Amino acid sequence: MPTRKLATLGLVMAAALAPNARATTLEVADTAWHAFDVDPLTAIDGGKEWVDISDGSVLDFKFTLTAPTLVTIVDGGFSGDRFQVFDNGTSVGITSSAPNSYPSSLGLNFDAALSSGTYSTGSFLLGVGSHDLTGTLFQSALNDANQPIEATVGGLRLQAVPLPAAALLFLSGGGLLSVSIRRRRAA
Repeated sequence: MPTRKLATLGLVMAAALAPNARATTLEVADTAWHAFDVDPLTAIDGGKEWVDISDGSVLDFKFTLTAPTLVTIVDGGFSGDRFQVFDNGTSVGITSSAPNSYPSSLGLNFDAALSSGTYSTGSFLLGVGSHDLTGTLFQSALNDANQPIEATVGGLRLQAVPLPAAALLFLSGGGLLSVSIRRRRAA
């Protein structure tokens, strides 16, 4: 077996036997903003996932919903960052594009970032059941040298959706899905 294949097999086996990275689980039961950080220098595994800045552990936001709920994600660091959001390990989407604002930052003022219209945001409708939200930095804001900063702060908030609005969102999503399927079949 070639040396490269042996080395790759060794890395795969080591990763499978290694203990899982430590995670901080936050139970979300209110509509307040819950902050997360991205900082490869602080993150235990050196990655771009959402972390608890105090110890570098991956952040999991866990909660159980009894009614459809909108989760809003907003960047509060430098405008220009974008996040990919996962629910129970499956991607639910990517936050919006935003113009780069370095060195201006709103920090932990997530309401100001959300209302400014110049920071990346995303709202995702979650159904009834148990959820485990995590995320990663999908795109980084750039510094003065046009280099990715790769570190930021963001916030997550839950907001109940009135039943008629939730039904409308579910139906419009189903409609878009059926249009997409029809186009694929026609092609």
